[in-house]
Amino acid sequence: MENDKGTLVDLYVPRKCSVTNRLIIAKDYASVQISVCDVDAEGKALPTSTTFAISGDVRSMGESDDSINRLATKAGLLKNVWSYSK
Repeated sequence: MENDKGTLVDLYVPRKCSVTNRLIIAKDYASVQISVCDVDAEGKALPTSTTFAISGDVRSMGESDDSINRLATKAGLLKNVWSYSK
């Protein structure tokens, strides 16, 4: 929640799983949040980053590696790593 000045006043800000779009509850201790730093053409870090939140359910199914590859490819961070197959 934000106050009139636009600053966050809540202690807990809920996160959504980047894979399933479900809320990650506060007691989900198996969830992780990964920030991938953006780099320029010379390989130097930029002040911006792309963040992925993975819930504990996705991690327990063993789908987090494939999911991160799919999300990073969709965000334009990876090329020719993940491709859809039935």
